[in-house]
Amino acid sequence: MDSRRGLLVIALLFLSFLVWQQWQLDYHTPKPVTTEQVSSVTVASKASGSDILSLSQESGRIITLENDVFRLQVDTLGGDVVKSELLNYDAELDSKTPFTLLNNQKDHIYVAQSGLVGKDGIDTKAGRANYQVEGENFKLAEDQNELVVPFTFEKDGVVFRKIFVLKRGAYSIDVNFEINNQSEKAIEVEPYAQIKHTLVEDTGNVAMPTYTGGAYSSAENNYKKYSFEEMQKANLSVSTKAGWIAVLQHYFVSAWVPNQDNNNQLYTSTDSANNVAFIGYRGPATVVSAGENQVISSKLWTGPKLQTQMASVANYLDLTVDYGWAWFIAKPLFWLLTFIQSLVHNWGIAIIGVTLVVKAALYPLTKAQYTSMAKMRMLQPKLQEMRERFGEDRQRMSQEMMKLYKEEKVNPLGGCLPLVLQMPIFIALYWTFLEAVELRHAPFFAWIQDLSAQDPYYILPILMGASMFLLQKMSPTPVADPTQQKIMNFMPLMFMVFFLWFPSGLVLYWLVSNLITIVQQQLIYRGLEKKGLHSRNK
Repeated sequence: MDSRRGLLVIALLFLSFLVWQQWQLDYHTPKPVTTEQVSSVTVASKASGSDILSLSQESGRIITLENDVFRLQVDTLGGDVVKSELLNYDAELDSKTPFTLLNNQKDHIYVAQSGLVGKDGIDTKAGRANYQVEGENFKLAEDQNELVVPFTFEKDGVVFRKIFVLKRGAYSIDVNFEINNQSEKAIEVEPYAQIKHTLVEDTGNVAMPTYTGGAYSSAENNYKKYSFEEMQKANLSVSTKAGWIAVLQHYFVSAWVPNQDNNNQLYTSTDSANNVAFIGYRGPATVVSAGENQVISSKLWTGPKLQTQMASVANYLDLTVDYGWAWFIAKPLFWLLTFIQSLVHNWGIAIIGVTLVVKAALYPLTKAQYTSMAKMRMLQPKLQEMRERFGEDRQRMSQEMMKLYKEEKVNPLGGCLPLVLQMPIFIALYWTFLEAVELRHAPFFAWIQDLSAQDPYYILPILMGASMFLLQKMSPTPVADPTQQKIMNFMPLMFMVFFLWFPSGLVLYWLVSNLITIVQQQLIYRGLEKKGLHSRNK
């Protein structure tokens, strides 16, 4: 297969891949419902998620908790985390305003709720626990590694303490219920935690597909998405040992992780009238005898998709960095990307470094591709003679062609197969650059100040299109079908226009890859010329 056909194949494969992604977005996304916000909290039953407890949700005092990476706002009514500001991530490039993940606004609700229900629960239809806190603002001091803030509620001789533990450099929060039963009888409670989120529509496009919705992990599924649309169709009800639930968006995630030694019930529910969805877990009943003290533990992650940190919080939580089916290639590529960045301290240069390493590793396939193309080109005169001799006798023509390939020891698919084998690696790189929060607002040089955004002046896409055009012109041109020739001449322009909206990091990769391919192609062809296997027919 000649180089131009190779470019056509890889272009069609890549475009098909992007169209498939966009189809997944278009047909797996709920449409927003415009209704007036009515406050409520939903807790699904342990059995099926159908027993909904509608709890009044007014507002108590807002308490601020802060460490070195985020600032939280916690409502004393229920102890819900109603806002999280990520101090190391700007809302917009150079805005100096922290990115807000959790938020409790009328038009966009995204809060992390937790409490105790069951026989002696403190969250009931009559109302939620209204905690007492000694202070308004709590901040991790420079000489501290841990900030502990207790929220206290007393009921019928039982002291309930909801304790938030923030650690230095960590986006995970320990949220523990300490129950001190000072009454004369045993009590029974069941812990729950859930994320409440407005039903929204994904804003991804064909160049940058994104997912906003739920996900969970269970004994049967290490990681599985459960979209808002799926929640509206059927409530999730999964009983599992350990597990976790989460809500994802591009680059960021919030997740509740229950006690991993317990059997937990994962659930979802939706309130279409109020335009909200819930995904959460309910833990097993805990009996606290009179005079005893027990602790029920959980963790809340609210922050960027940092794979190493998330993996330390819960098994498979790092899979929320979703590389799709190419994850087994993307993970080592991401490791390589971060390793090179640790040496050069520039993500753009790291992308160039990864491209060099990948192209070097694939050089044997590239050489096999161009060698096969050269051998096929040598046979063009004989094949043309066969076409003239056998005319419309396609069966005889096919037989003679296969005989010729066998005699000359040429594989007609030899140029195509290496190209197909390279596609999974390219797709893995595509997902690596798309999913890595490390590239968000990461500068390269000069006008490229955000590798996750499109080139503001479209310089990289234009250079990429020019490199594709140059690659075509430098490739030997066999006798080609006129229609195919027109398509191939149009391909660089089409790709250049298409890449105008791509993240500049991805365009940088493609540009560097093209330049390396040009160099490799010339080196291979010069070697073949010395062996008499290649002649230029321009």
